[in-house]
Amino acid sequence: MKPFLRLCAVALMACACLRPAAAAEPQPGAGKTVLMVVRMEGKSLPIDKQIAAHLETRGYAVTLYDQSQPTERAKAFDLVVLSSTVRSRDLLGAYRNVPVPLVTWENDLLDDMAMTGKRRDVDFGMVDKEHYLWLVNAPHPLSAGLPAGVAVGYAKDAPMGWGKPGLGASIIATVSGDPAKAVIFGYEKGATMDYETLAPARRVFFFLDNETFPNLTPAGRKLFDAAIDWAAAGGK
Repeated sequence: MKPFLRLCAVALMACACLRPAAAAEPQPGAGKTVLMVVRMEGKSLPIDKQIAAHLETRGYAVTLYDQSQPTERAKAFDLVVLSSTVRSRDLLGAYRNVPVPLVTWENDLLDDMAMTGKRRDVDFGMVDKEHYLWLVNAPHPLSAGLPAGVAVGYAKDAPMGWGKPGLGASIIATVSGDPAKAVIFGYEKGATMDYETLAPARRVFFFLDNETFPNLTPAGRKLFDAAIDWAAAGGK
C-alpha cells in the first residue's frame, strides 16, 4: 500500500474508534415506581419477590407492600400491582377507586374492583389446568406484538384466571376454545367497567395464579411485560 493511502486508512480507523457508542435504549420502566401489594406472611412470597426482581430488571422501582397497610400510599406511585397472594376477602375493594393505574392477577378481586360482575364461576373464576390462550386483539399494545390466534401461555398446564369484563374493556386473550372467558383484558382511564363504574385509571387483568409466574413461556412473559408497561404508561 502506498504511504498516502496507508495514512488515509489509519486516519479512517482512528475516526471510527472515536465515534460515540450508540445510546442504549431506555428501559420500559425507567423512572416508574411500582407498589406491589402482597401477603407478606404468605407461603408464595418468594414468587412475589421473583416478580418484583423481574420488574426491576426492566427499570421499575418496586416496593413490596403488605395487604394490611393503608391504601393511601398508592397515590404516590406510578403503578399498583395486586398479587393473587393477597387474601381477597380481607382486601376486597380497598384499591377500587385509587386514581393510579393498576394490574392484578387475583380473579377473586375482579368483582370487588368493578372489573367484572359479582358471580363466581359465571363472571370470574379459574380454569384449573390450561396452557393455551387465544389472542383476539393483535393490534393492541397489550398483545405485545404477538399475532392473533392460539398462543402458549404456560409451559405446562396450570391454573389460569379469567373474567367477563364490562363493555368498555379491551379483551386481549381468552381461554382457548372458550371465548367467553377473558384471561387478559384492560380498561382505559374513563372506560365503563361493571356496575356503570368508570375506570379511575388504567386497569388490567392478567391470568396468573399464586405461583405460576415461573411457568410462563417466552410468549407469556412478553404478554406479562406488556400488561405492566401499558398500565404504567397511563400514569402521571
